[in-house]
Amino acid sequence: MIFNFDRVVPYIPFILNGIPIIIILSLGAAFFGCIIGLCAAFAKRRGGVIGGIFAAYIDFFRGTPAYVQLCFFHLALPQLIHMNWPGWLSCIIVFSLNSGAYLGEVMRAGIEGIDKGQIEAAHALGVQNRDITKDIIIPQALRNVLPAMFNEFIALTKETSIVSVVGMMDLMRRASIVQGTTYLFFEPYVIILLSYYLLNKVLSFIGSRLERKLKYD
Repeated sequence: MIFNFDRVVPYIPFILNGIPIIIILSLGAAFFGCIIGLCAAFAKRRGGVIGGIFAAYIDFFRGTPAYVQLCFFHLALPQLIHMNWPGWLSCIIVFSLNSGAYLGEVMRAGIEGIDKGQIEAAHALGVQNRDITKDIIIPQALRNVLPAMFNEFIALTKETSIVSVVGMMDLMRRASIVQGTTYLFFEPYVIILLSYYLLNKVLSFIGSRLERKLKYD
């Protein structure tokens, strides 16, 4: 079997230019996903109608593939409402909602892991619920689940491999262009596999260092 990596080498910079798109989409989705997840966690703990709505949202987004969600939001939904939007916006919205559904359960566990004695002491001192949430619950909950949140961010970077379906010039989209030019499939996919692997190894290293730092603080 003959490999023709020499024909693909000139296209490596072109393929690797898709990495910033992955990182930007992942960071944006992680930021909004954290906000959505935090709202979902508090809503589910309080229950009621709002809690039921968030519970249904979490169940739906955790029970359907991200690929199908993205296709539905970008391709099917515009047909229903007769309105189009750019692919990057579809990616941010879908990945934020998808990430928020997973982070909602993670953050709820982090909130429930806080010592209730602290909250009771704050109530005894006359601290308002808003201040208790802002100064006691949220900081400690985020600290408790930060490693799990970082793992979700790593998973999010891998899920971005589907964004080419909406025309984003990520690694997969760029590799398909190289394939159409060189008629080679194995070599571009090797580059993509190594790129994702190395990127996530770096993120895993940062996450493990962060987790060790939190243990010793």
